[in-house]
Amino acid sequence: MSEQLKPLTYEDILEMFHRMVAEADRRQEKADRQFQAMHREISTLGSRVGEIIENMVGGDIVEQFQALGYDVTEYSRRKIFGKKGTDTSGEIDLLLENGEIAILIEAKTTLKIDDVNDHIERLEKYRHHVDEKSNNIDRRKFVGAVAAGAAEDNVIKYAQRQGLYVILQAGRTVEIVTPPEGFVAKTW
Repeated sequence: MSEQLKPLTYEDILEMFHRMVAEADRRQEKADRQFQAMHREISTLGSRVGEIIENMVGGDIVEQFQALGYDVTEYSRRKIFGKKGTDTSGEIDLLLENGEIAILIEAKTTLKIDDVNDHIERLEKYRHHVDEKSNNIDRRKFVGAVAAGAAEDNVIKYAQRQGLYVILQAGRTVEIVTPPEGFVAKTW
C-alpha cells in the first residue's frame, strides 16, 4: 500500500514561497558582500597603479621641463588645495614650480578625453584658489600637463590642442610627447 500525499494548502504554498524568498535574500546579501570586497580590492589596485604612474612621471620630469625652457626647481606630489569637500578644492598629482611658474600634472593609467577636461577644470580651480589666497598678488603662470601609461592618438592630440603637455611611458621611462609644430602651452 502506498502512502498518500497530503494535498498542498494555500498556507503550505505561502510558507514555501517565504522560505524561497528568504533563501534568495540570504544569497543576494552574500553576493553583495563578495562584490563589495572585490570592488575594494580593485579600487586599491587602481590606486597602486596610479601611484606607479606618478612615480614613473616624477623620475626625471623636472629635467625634461627644464630642457623645454621652464626654470622649475621644486617638485611635490599630491598637492591638496582648497577646503575639502567644496567645489573649489582638489588635488594636483604632481606640481613643479618656482616663484614664476607652476606646472600642474595629472597622472592617469590610461588617459581619456574626460581626464583632459577634468584637469583643465582643476587648473582653473587651482588658479582661482591661488589668486584668492594671495589677494591676486601672485602672478605666477600655470601650465598644464597630463601623464599616462597609455593614451590613444586622438586623446594626445586633443590634450595638445587644449594647450597641455602630454607625458607618456616610453620604454623604462616617461617622455614629454613632442608637441606639434606651432604648439603653445596654455597658461592659466
